[in-house]
Amino acid sequence: MTISSLSLMTPPQNHCNNMESFKQLHAHFFKLGLPNSHFTHQIIIWNTIIRAYSLHSSPSTAIHFYNFMLLSAVQPNSYTFPPIFKSSARIPNLNQGKQIHGHVFKLGLSSDAFIHTSIIAFYAQIRELDHARLVFDKSPLRDAVSFTSLITGYMNVGRLEDARKLFDEMPVRDAVSWNCVISGYVRFKLFEEAIDLFHEMRRAGIRPDESTLVTVLSACAQSGDLTTGERIETWIVERNLSSNVRLVNALIDMYAKCNELDKARSLFDNMINKNIVTWNVMIGGYTHTHRYKESLELFRTMLQSNYEANEVTFLSVLPACAHMGALDIGKWIHAYIGKNFPEASNTSTSLFTSLIDMYAKCGDIEAAETVFESVTHKSLASWNAMISGLAMHRRAHDAVKLFKNMVDEGFTPDDITFVGVLSACSHAGLVNQGQQHFRSMIHDYNISPKLQHFGCLIDLLARAGLFKEAMNVIKNMDVNPDGAIWGSLLGACTLYKNVQLGEYFATKVLELEPENSGAYTLLSNLYAADGKWDDVARIRTKFKDNGSKRIPGCTSIEVDGTVHEFLASDKSHPMSDEIYAMLEEMNRRLDEFGHVSDKSLVLYDMEDEVKEGVLCQHSERLAIAFGLISTKPGATIRIMKNLRVCGNCHSATKLISKIFRREIIARDRNRFHHFKNGVCSCMDCW
Repeated sequence: MTISSLSLMTPPQNHCNNMESFKQLHAHFFKLGLPNSHFTHQIIIWNTIIRAYSLHSSPSTAIHFYNFMLLSAVQPNSYTFPPIFKSSARIPNLNQGKQIHGHVFKLGLSSDAFIHTSIIAFYAQIRELDHARLVFDKSPLRDAVSFTSLITGYMNVGRLEDARKLFDEMPVRDAVSWNCVISGYVRFKLFEEAIDLFHEMRRAGIRPDESTLVTVLSACAQSGDLTTGERIETWIVERNLSSNVRLVNALIDMYAKCNELDKARSLFDNMINKNIVTWNVMIGGYTHTHRYKESLELFRTMLQSNYEANEVTFLSVLPACAHMGALDIGKWIHAYIGKNFPEASNTSTSLFTSLIDMYAKCGDIEAAETVFESVTHKSLASWNAMISGLAMHRRAHDAVKLFKNMVDEGFTPDDITFVGVLSACSHAGLVNQGQQHFRSMIHDYNISPKLQHFGCLIDLLARAGLFKEAMNVIKNMDVNPDGAIWGSLLGACTLYKNVQLGEYFATKVLELEPENSGAYTLLSNLYAADGKWDDVARIRTKFKDNGSKRIPGCTSIEVDGTVHEFLASDKSHPMSDEIYAMLEEMNRRLDEFGHVSDKSLVLYDMEDEVKEGVLCQHSERLAIAFGLISTKPGATIRIMKNLRVCGNCHSATKLISKIFRREIIARDRNRFHHFKNGVCSCMDCW
């Protein structure tokens, strides 16, 4: 066997299909005794082997081979050191790198431009910026590559001002140096700075490359800069780059996050060479803009088109499942992950955190607990998701206990943790515990309360009828209360039928949010419950005069993997006749059990018989009727409503669960209700 010097000048990965093939060739060299023959003097062999190991997953082997080369009395040259410094950076090993740096100095190769840049890059990559800067300052070799290596190092450790100062000092800037600073700004969420620098780059006459455009489009997506994004699309089209998959994917993502879903979908539909990233950005775009139904529909289409979902796909689809209550789809995803990513519970906490959140929000809190317990290395986000899930299901004592376990295991709670804990106390009416945790958050963990924390505490006090204490909290807040806080106080007034306070709180809500339909509805409820129909009419007239539109109640239910949605008095469903027949049966059985509707909650002054019809056709009643005719006897029915469940439907659902022997799990805007055997988990306090 003979090997010419010319063939050895070509990197081995061009001859070998993979690293394993190269290792076989490497072993063959030693079997033939080549390193000890006249080939030893051919430095090309050594450099080629070192470079091959440095490019693959064996940086330490490259270093060992370099040491063996020195022991073999072969003197390195300028081609030896760049891959050696790259390997040292990947390990990383400062002392080892310093020794190799010393070799360079002794051999008199410090003036070599490639080695000089490699040394700077090595120190920069292992975050030894002072060493990198010293090498840079002491050398007259200051080309664009050495500048960019040091700028990259500064950017990687967040020294943005140093990076920008060095960038501004560059005598000649190429596209790579511009990209370095632009991408650094994006990494640290300085999107406007990134876009401004891009415009400066264009004014300087530098042609952006693919990396530039992808990065700037990401900045546009995150900052909502639709104008710059549209200009970039025009630039792409004019230069016939519309077939570039990375660029079109970035455009789809930009338009989706700028809430231009039609433009994003048009690009998506017209794209011939889609890849999994294309599907992910479009699905994620729908989820990001709360168009969850379209997100799930597109996910189905993706699977039917024989694309394999990955972790990014699931991180977009699982929140959509959580919002829509699509438990069957969520379960399928969980099973798919278990089959295709068996180590995910150890390596991907974000994915399993999404599963915990999905199960909790779809009403299966027991499954959420099972997933939580299966995660080997829990993150703070995992604990937060589980605590919040328990809070939603009014398992306040379990949530507080889990919080204690979290702290005992060495986790430090953050502001999100305390939102979950305070929410749990609010849902269960644990006034003393809620106040205690609020104080602990401030004094023990130095967390400044945000509006959400104040909101939970105020809601807790108000629901306990402690309006004076709630107002004292508002007076001592260092931020102004928002509409949600005043709204929670208004909602509490409906529990205690306090019209006078309700009027005051409604005024506060409408000062901040003039078109808040919920405030008008709650105030109307107060007046109607007190029989003040003139006031109800006045409020409704004012509501219409202001141009406000009431958000329609909508309830969804998933059956066999398909989500069905209902509005009040809805007759658009294909099984409408069967649904209304079951609705009549439900009403008949409710009458037999002595259920009497509270007609005061109908916000019109009309005949009682008509009021009864209005109450019986609320969206949640229709969803339950559909569930009763579409699922097996005894199966749990899960429904999701976008608004707070009304008192009539709440009392009716309790009885329905007993009459039809079904557990009914209902999620409204605030929490979960578990109806079973005529009792609700909220204990009639919601």
